[in-house]
Amino acid sequence: MQVQRGDTLGKLASRANVPLERLQRFNPGVDARRLEVGQRLLIPTQQERAPSGGPYRYQIRPGDTFSSIARHFGTTSGRIQSANPSASPTSLRIGQVVSLPLGGSTPRSSSQLSASSSGSSSANKPAAAPTSSAPSQALPSSARGWPWPLEDYRVVRRFGPDSRGTLQPMLLATQAGAQAKSVAPGEVRFADSMRQLGEVVIVHHANNLQTVYALCERILVEVGKQVSAGDALCEVGQSSATQRYDLLFDLRQGGKPIDPKQVLR
Repeated sequence: MQVQRGDTLGKLASRANVPLERLQRFNPGVDARRLEVGQRLLIPTQQERAPSGGPYRYQIRPGDTFSSIARHFGTTSGRIQSANPSASPTSLRIGQVVSLPLGGSTPRSSSQLSASSSGSSSANKPAAAPTSSAPSQALPSSARGWPWPLEDYRVVRRFGPDSRGTLQPMLLATQAGAQAKSVAPGEVRFADSMRQLGEVVIVHHANNLQTVYALCERILVEVGKQVSAGDALCEVGQSSATQRYDLLFDLRQGGKPIDPKQVLR
């Protein structure tokens, strides 16, 4: 959620329909007395919990890594890994819930872990990975020359690190009524809404590749459906802040983010 002129934490909590105390706990680095226009806050989902004592329950969002989550909440990636021994830090699944022990470092006041379509290419800070560059990994030969998810689009934010070194997924602007299409054959593994991401479709492809299509308005497929390249997945939604029709597109291999331009033609 983006801070607008005249906003207070109370107004933001009311707008997001979450208790004020819960909003504060999920944004430990935010100073309620020094909110800035354009600043973004992490909005908790219904699956997440932030008790006053004990670990939090946190739901993985596109681009998340244990390091980026740790920086936001003022803990360490090592402590998160210890609290989730069965979770692989290189294969995190969007929607997966992890235990989040707090303490151990200083939270970043402007960290943003969830996606939003508001703002310009330079101002947007949705789903973020913490690295200053994309992970280096060998892509399978099949992951070449895939079509783009939109027929008519404009890249308003490239995949890559922002000014703080935080890795950002790609954001594509399009026209009203545009449909996001699968970039390769695969199986729909998620087709539902996620707070701040709108309607989301996740497709799993061969060779442990996954694509994420977020900020949609209407989903056109069901979980378990086998899709081909070019099949429509969802209708792109409009941002109330920018009035643009934006699609957040994320590409991963084994849970690690990949620059889509390595794969898309």
